[in-house]
Amino acid sequence: MTKEMDSRQRALVAAQAADAKKATDIMVQEVRELVSVTDYFVIATAANNRQVQAIVDEIEEKERELAGVKPLHREGTSDGLWALLDYGDFVVHVFQPETRDYYRLEALWNDAPVIDLAKEAGLTEVEYSDRIAKLMGK
Repeated sequence: MTKEMDSRQRALVAAQAADAKKATDIMVQEVRELVSVTDYFVIATAANNRQVQAIVDEIEEKERELAGVKPLHREGTSDGLWALLDYGDFVVHVFQPETRDYYRLEALWNDAPVIDLAKEAGLTEVEYSDRIAKLMGK
């Protein structure tokens, strides 16, 4: 059963779905004041190409099931180093560790507020690398 959700709630559903598939370094940044094309970036790390696929599949399923939305666009690398789901008002990026470290997408928008996932999404056991933990002030 779907209910009407705003972009923040849908971004949090994506973060929860990523967590359910054991993603690490999950962040939700509110970029609406900095980027004209979307409101939120959801960024997560997967250990390998199979996990990248499992995470994006879970996000798609939960967004369809809970929010009644499908991505407008889906892309990624053929080797599974990175995948993107574009829902219009939020965009999901799932990276393998080396690729995330290379692009440092979260650092490009370091002025963007980061949503407290423990408080807003109930995610209290998310694993963070030293670099992301430092960025988030953890």
